[in-house]
Amino acid sequence: MKTLAVDFLLKESPNAIAIVDTKLNFISHSNQWQEKFSLDKTDIINKNLFDSIIETPSLFKIAVNEGVKGKEHINLGQKFTLPDGKLQWLKWKIIPSTIQDHGFDGAIIFLDDITAVQKELELLHKAEEVARIGCWELDLISNTVNWTKTTKDIHEVEPDFIPSLEEGINFYKEGVYRDKISYLVSNAIAEGKPFDTELIIVTAKKNEVWVRAKGEVEILNGKAVRLIGTFQDIDEKKKIELAHEEISERLKITTQTAQIGTWHYDLVENELEWDNEMYRIFDIDKNQFSKALEAWSSTIDPNDKERILAATNDAIKGLKDFDEEYSINLKNGSTRFIKGISKTIRDINGQPIKMTGANWDITELRSTEFELDRSTKLFTETFEHSAVGMALVSPELQWLKANKSLTHSLGYSEEELLKMSSMDITHPDDLPRSNSYKKKVVNDGNENLQFQKRYFHKNGNIVHAIIGSTPVKDLNGKVSHIITQFLDITDRIEAQKKLEALVDVTKSQNESLTNFAHIVSHNLRSHSSNMTMLTKFLNKEEDEDERKNINRMITSATESLSETIAHLNDVVQVKTGALEKLQSISILNTVNQITRSINGLLEEQNTKLKIDVPKSHFVHAVPAYLESIFLNVLTNALKYRSTQRTPDIEIKSKIIGEDILISFADNGQGIDLNRHGNTIFGMYKTFHKHKDAKGIGLFITKNQVESMSGTISIESKVDEGTTIFIKLKRS
Repeated sequence: MKTLAVDFLLKESPNAIAIVDTKLNFISHSNQWQEKFSLDKTDIINKNLFDSIIETPSLFKIAVNEGVKGKEHINLGQKFTLPDGKLQWLKWKIIPSTIQDHGFDGAIIFLDDITAVQKELELLHKAEEVARIGCWELDLISNTVNWTKTTKDIHEVEPDFIPSLEEGINFYKEGVYRDKISYLVSNAIAEGKPFDTELIIVTAKKNEVWVRAKGEVEILNGKAVRLIGTFQDIDEKKKIELAHEEISERLKITTQTAQIGTWHYDLVENELEWDNEMYRIFDIDKNQFSKALEAWSSTIDPNDKERILAATNDAIKGLKDFDEEYSINLKNGSTRFIKGISKTIRDINGQPIKMTGANWDITELRSTEFELDRSTKLFTETFEHSAVGMALVSPELQWLKANKSLTHSLGYSEEELLKMSSMDITHPDDLPRSNSYKKKVVNDGNENLQFQKRYFHKNGNIVHAIIGSTPVKDLNGKVSHIITQFLDITDRIEAQKKLEALVDVTKSQNESLTNFAHIVSHNLRSHSSNMTMLTKFLNKEEDEDERKNINRMITSATESLSETIAHLNDVVQVKTGALEKLQSISILNTVNQITRSINGLLEEQNTKLKIDVPKSHFVHAVPAYLESIFLNVLTNALKYRSTQRTPDIEIKSKIIGEDILISFADNGQGIDLNRHGNTIFGMYKTFHKHKDAKGIGLFITKNQVESMSGTISIESKVDEGTTIFIKLKRS
């Protein structure tokens, strides 16, 4: 039965609707019918209409019996008395049905209880009858028109307004409404026919209002002499009715245009009926649809058939309503994906007798989902296995996801990164540029932007990277997250800086080698002259005791020469090999390492040590040299401390252009720079009477600093302290 295919819509209808067969047994009904007119609030399907309906007038029973025999009947309001003496009004519409028209023989019944409305209307009519409210009169003899106060109020005219017939007609909206009232009035005058109609007027204030105009004719000697009637404002009620009709029509159009196929399966007769949309969806010729269930099942893809037939059997048995997705194979070899639902109808004994349901084509939806799933998997594989670091970050630059390449470059695990923002490990000097970049991507929606920035590795080292970002937007056009590519160029940057350092160091070493040649020449010439002179003395001396003394002096000179050669060798070692060993080194880490190694000496002297070195300060240096320099400077500060006060040492660093200046300030004995300023870093230069002073420490330190393209300088005052400044290339 085709109409049962929309049983879902019928059940939820706001109207009381029943469908009966020729024997007046219920085929289907709306929930409103059972709630308002059924005596039995349980299942009434297959029960006789008049066995379960409330009291109705005899005219309704006659109309129903005529309806199932093929005669349409409409009653807009029938008044009758209930057995308890109360008055009730019902209105109805009965539409006959045949197999050809609706798929069944019987009738569709629309029933409405209008008692409350009719009682209100009766009271209103009585009030109008007594007070003449909302009435009008046309005296055809005097050709005058009279309106009551309410009629004038509805027309929004002044209380003293007296209309003519033409003026009264012209209040009706131009077009079909004015034409209709003109015809009804003319017909009433000419033939004496009364009228009752609903039309639109345009008031004096240009408002459109729905009105009900009702007229009766008074005849004298076979001629109309007067028209009298009522004039009612029905604007609100009419607009509600029209809105309801519009919604109903929209619902009807929706079911037709949504391309949803509906079907009905009679389990008793084993008959399956489809609407036209079902034939289109399943690509089946209607004329070849003899074995309906077999025709349908033959289209189901073999991979889904067992599951779908099992679900169908469960629905037929009434175990579970059908609600499945499956694929079908069309005659042209293509595949469609179908969504199907059904409802099983039972008889009074609870046995399933009918099924009704709907199917629609979800191929496009599934294709989109498959493509999205494929794209997601492809992106995930690319993301996870990319040799380039990749991450998803929020508009606030919070890490959302990171691949292995990125975690390797930064030294953090993915779990650690997800707990922080990318700004947390960004180099401070790059924060302003990063915020500007974020604004361009998130706020301005710029795509595929790139820029270079620095991060801190988990171990404290600096990581250089080229960052590329692509914003991803949600349905509202706002950036939901950002796909970020992270190209680690640390090795390239370090190699470039190393090359630049090599050039600087090579230049410096060329100059140092010249100076070194002078040092070697001077120092060895001094020892050579001394040895030559002692040898001459030995050759000429005949006194044995004096010869022994000269031999001791020669031995001492030889040891001094060996020590000089060893020192010169140390200098040579500083001068060679430094270029290949330059690295990016944390100043703070090195300072902490050295202070830990001499912690015993610091505590022994009750040293006050203050360190003001940011963790972001890195320099290009040879690790062993930097440690040696810091160790030599710190131990000198302790070695040459003042006996009058507790040692106080302060270590600081600050950025100066492309360099970092490191300072070591103490409150020790100090050096008289007026006397020793020019020779402060000379070989074998000492400035205090300390037993361990050999004059080689600062000389080696200076060579180590210069081998790394750095500079060293000193400020000092006697008995106030010394500050040593070391400037190295910033990393």
